[in-house]
Amino acid sequence: MKHLDIKSILIGFSGSALIITAISFKNSPDENAGRFQASSGEQGIVIIDSQTGAYIITPYPAIGKIQWIKGDFESTFKAKDIVKR
Repeated sequence: MKHLDIKSILIGFSGSALIITAISFKNSPDENAGRFQASSGEQGIVIIDSQTGAYIITPYPAIGKIQWIKGDFESTFKAKDIVKR
């Protein structure tokens, strides 16, 4: 029967701890942190995707089932559609 000495046990635990530590830490930040922003007011609720410019709106007052309206800033605010002041 083989006996384990203290040196082999310490090397095994140290190697395991190093592998677990290396796997558990992420270097990259969360991709979706701060991506979506919501706002509500008297006219309704707006949720905006700050990376793509897409948004969804629900107007107040909601009667029955809430209906969400989808859109994006690219198509909504083209230069030809903006009213000059």
